[in-house]
Amino acid sequence: MNKIKLTITGCLGRMGQQLVKSVKNSKKFKLVSLTENRTNNKKISGLILQLNSVSAFKNANVIIDFTIPKCTLEVLKIASKLKKRVVIGTTGFSKKEENLIKKYSKKIPILKAGNMSLGINLLIYLTEIASKSLGDNFLSKVFEVHHKHKKDHPSGTALMLGKGIAVGKKKDFYKLAGKKYFNKNTFPYSKKINFNSIRKGEIVGNHKVFFSSGKETITLDHEAFDRALYSEGAFTAAQWLMNKKPGLYSMRNVLNFK
Repeated sequence: MNKIKLTITGCLGRMGQQLVKSVKNSKKFKLVSLTENRTNNKKISGLILQLNSVSAFKNANVIIDFTIPKCTLEVLKIASKLKKRVVIGTTGFSKKEENLIKKYSKKIPILKAGNMSLGINLLIYLTEIASKSLGDNFLSKVFEVHHKHKKDHPSGTALMLGKGIAVGKKKDFYKLAGKKYFNKNTFPYSKKINFNSIRKGEIVGNHKVFFSSGKETITLDHEAFDRALYSEGAFTAAQWLMNKKPGLYSMRNVLNFK
């Protein structure tokens, strides 16, 4: 079986480094190029770092991108010209940027997930079910903790959980999204979905969804201990994407959740 040729963008970032580390032990993937927003002839795994470009992407079967929104859109622009598959783990997109991704997905297969973890994607699924079952008698809010280096808040995963609540209620998430708190010890429920983000230490990730009627509280909780679970999820997504037609997919498709 031929190995899947892989490009990793943002290879000096925290997830980029984890992906490079994990791919060394893979029997299914071969690393063919690495990109960053700056180059200095530095080599990683025998490959010279490149800028995002046609030459950097031309030999890849799949591009895995954990960067920032501006960079991701640059990657998609080049990938769409070359008809390359892209796995996106980047978070923090605006509604306008989300629409641009949908536009590119009409030309190439794209799998986008704010979190590549099996457990998190199960949590999102359970959040939808809980939200639908509990109805409007319960208010909800989302809490998340990440390492001090993470720049965006709320996290992409927290927003996915918020969208799960909205899906369960059959409402527009952007109309239902409430206040975004940062580093608060406590934060309130409201008729909208409030978020609280904590940034401290080297915590990999912790997410909680709360539902409360005032008489009882239901908590859905997930904690990640090892960053490798995200790279393993990204590789599973990349392999799954290999035989797919142009379109916008998610880990939900990979895991076959209804």
